[in-house]
Amino acid sequence: MHTKDSGAKPPCRYSEMGKIIALANQKGGVGKTTTTINLAASLATLEKNVLVVDADPQANASSGLGVDIKQVDCSLYECIIDHADVRDAIYTTDIDGLDIIPSHIDLVGAEIEMLNLDNREKIIKNLLAPIRNDYDFILIDCSPSLGLITVNSLTAADSVIIPVQCEYFALEGISKLLNTIKIIKNKLNTKLEIEGFLLTMYDSRLRLANQIYDEVKRHFQELVFKTVIQRNVKLSESPSHGLPVILYDALSTGSKNHLALAKEIINKNSKSEE
Repeated sequence: MHTKDSGAKPPCRYSEMGKIIALANQKGGVGKTTTTINLAASLATLEKNVLVVDADPQANASSGLGVDIKQVDCSLYECIIDHADVRDAIYTTDIDGLDIIPSHIDLVGAEIEMLNLDNREKIIKNLLAPIRNDYDFILIDCSPSLGLITVNSLTAADSVIIPVQCEYFALEGISKLLNTIKIIKNKLNTKLEIEGFLLTMYDSRLRLANQIYDEVKRHFQELVFKTVIQRNVKLSESPSHGLPVILYDALSTGSKNHLALAKEIINKNSKSEE
């Protein structure tokens, strides 16, 4: 079990404030959690301070980074509902510079409990405010629904990465998500931008995968990441070992793809700061 984070961290080397990126798609099984875990591990490997916020009641990002959920006594749920100090919910991982606020199955009920709270759409935003300067990047793994916790995550975020699986119904549901993003941008978070569309589970041998890549590129042009995440056995195996793929098999395609994605995001964000 990972020990709680102790004491202050050095301020992030990267910018005045950490960038908060939500990973969202209400379609399940698109590689959202896999991307969160492995992008976070890659950014940390590139010497960024990174925090993963597991905002999905399934808690797959937590277990995928080696957190034993049964041993967690303070999770995102306690921060939202019991007003626990967010710093008590931060756990370290096996990768230096990578921390996590784990999730809990109770988060399912939190949406109903939150209905009575003031400013209920901004709870996660307010939670992260005091620790934002401790990190270069904060990645929020959203659940595959557009409920109140996902609305909170998008309200807290500066930008959103939308993973798109290279399969037949890939673009189905994206319009719904884009509509939600638009509403949140208008009403709750005027700064929310799309960081990029990320093509996942890509198999270059399949004509369909190439057609989908072309279609997404045609629709969203500059917003599509140059990096694609290829289908990779090591990438699918690593979460069951509680490890990001970079620790499970650093030479695998999955590891190389996520490192490339991390570099692309760092480049993009250092340019936008100039």
